[in-house]
Amino acid sequence: MSHVNPDPEPERTTGLEPGGSVPPGETPPAESSLPEAGPREPHAQSRGWAKAPMTLIIVLVVLVAVGFLGYALSLIL
Repeated sequence: MSHVNPDPEPERTTGLEPGGSVPPGETPPAESSLPEAGPREPHAQSRGWAKAPMTLIIVLVVLVAVGFLGYALSLIL
């Protein structure tokens, strides 16, 4: 991937004085977008939760649900 300089080239940009400064009353050139700002390899992104954390969360939710169910049953009986 080649690197593209996002800064305008002073010798090809109108309205710039020598050295790249802008004369009074002149609007400076807009900056260009950064083509390399996004993800480098979209196929390398994660596809979701790993199995271990997801299993741990599910077990924790089931234990809390069983605890609430047991507490509710103890109040009824």
